[in-house]
Amino acid sequence: MTTLWTRQILAILRIDLAKTFFARRGLWIYLLALAPAVPMLGHGLFEGSRSEGDFGQDVQILAGIFQFFYLRIAIFFGCVGIFMNLFRGEMVDKSLHYYLLGPVRREVLVIGKFLSGLVASVCIFCGGMLVQWASMFWHQPTELMRSYMFSGPGSSHLASYLVAAALGCIGYGSVFLAAGVLFRNPLIPAAVILVWEGINGILPALLKKISVIYWLKSICPISIPAPRNNGNGILNLLVFDIDPAPPNVAMLNLLLLAGFVVVWAAIRARRIEITYGTE
Repeated sequence: MTTLWTRQILAILRIDLAKTFFARRGLWIYLLALAPAVPMLGHGLFEGSRSEGDFGQDVQILAGIFQFFYLRIAIFFGCVGIFMNLFRGEMVDKSLHYYLLGPVRREVLVIGKFLSGLVASVCIFCGGMLVQWASMFWHQPTELMRSYMFSGPGSSHLASYLVAAALGCIGYGSVFLAAGVLFRNPLIPAAVILVWEGINGILPALLKKISVIYWLKSICPISIPAPRNNGNGILNLLVFDIDPAPPNVAMLNLLLLAGFVVVWAAIRARRIEITYGTE
């Protein structure tokens, strides 16, 4: 039985990967992933090779873009587009019944679709992170970059960004997959989650931890300091200055969260009924 389920999961994975990677309605997700690279390339063209002190400023800029835009906007909305369409998009296209009429358990279907969305999102957004890294530092002197990558913290910083991007796909992806399974209009829970993640910076310390962004920030290699003045309310919402969790704890908690949500969605998927006339 386990072998059969494995074959079915791989078959669903193969079918849905093609849909996810080559769907026209998903082209905007690639644009989200690559958008930060455009100003980074322009930054390199206009600034050219600079001093080591300015190089440190570039490292800080990359950290800010990753935390403020890539995690909170690009990966968040990218996962909305990828994972919610795994079920809700199939209903809109009137094709979900082909899966449900087959000899496939609903739990197997959910796991196969989640893995397809996960593979696609990790490839897109980790690939986008690599493009951003190259775009930010391509103009720097070779010796400086070699020292940063192999004698300094460069390799560990890049690895942390890639892990954070992948775990962002896992965390947000599991939540939005469940929203696509549970809700007729999953954009409403997506909006609620967006607000919750957005106000994380003003929540009490305990409530901050009931979010994906808190654990993702704990994995980021560079902390963005909280603003010292209170003039910029939006920035105060985005930056929160509390003790982050150890990276290994953050990774474990995100994986546990995703596992729990996917299992819950798989159990609830047993109740899915196809009523295209009301969709």
